[in-house]
Amino acid sequence: MKILMFLGTVRDSTPPRPARLGERVAKACFAGFNKQYKDDEIELVDVLDYPLEPVFKPHFSYSTRQVPAELDKLADKIASADGYIMVSPEYNHSMSPALANLLNHFGSSLFSYKPSAIVTYSAGQWGGMRAAMGMRTFLSELGCLPVSSMIHVPKAQNLLSEDGHFIKSNDEAEWFDYFGRTFSQLVWWTQAASNHKEQVDPLQIIAPFTQDPSQRNAP
Repeated sequence: MKILMFLGTVRDSTPPRPARLGERVAKACFAGFNKQYKDDEIELVDVLDYPLEPVFKPHFSYSTRQVPAELDKLADKIASADGYIMVSPEYNHSMSPALANLLNHFGSSLFSYKPSAIVTYSAGQWGGMRAAMGMRTFLSELGCLPVSSMIHVPKAQNLLSEDGHFIKSNDEAEWFDYFGRTFSQLVWWTQAASNHKEQVDPLQIIAPFTQDPSQRNAP
């Protein structure tokens, strides 16, 4: 299975400290996933690596020759992935606007019929769980339904070092076990969806919306 992990933070300034706390969380999740699923491929997609134009324009609305190369390559990665892990901070009880902006550049047909897992974090006590509730709806509409188990990391700056290792070494086993509940669900649904798509191509049943709004119109 091929999994894409999206890191949804672009804040690289202080205060507050430390900047880009999500990097630590993503590294820890990356290590926890690899420890449990050595045979599966996981790749990090950092929103900071995709400078986007101020005016939003979906990937599918560009003509062939005008698609920004970075977005075109990412579209191919999204299409070829079997599942997704979304790592987001919480802004005003909502998901990262930078993550939503990047994901909204791509049509749901690239994500659809694949599962996703939600990982949120914060410097405070709630671990971004309020953002996670909204992400359930967002990801469902995007087509990559989130698994029921989620990961919340409160006070991440006290738990993880800059390189993503647990500051207290005896915390690793307990947290990796916690991560594993969500990753196990993700991998199970990823394998189930992938196996069924070999039997039935969902995009042959419901054509993707790629050109005109009338493709989604009621009669």
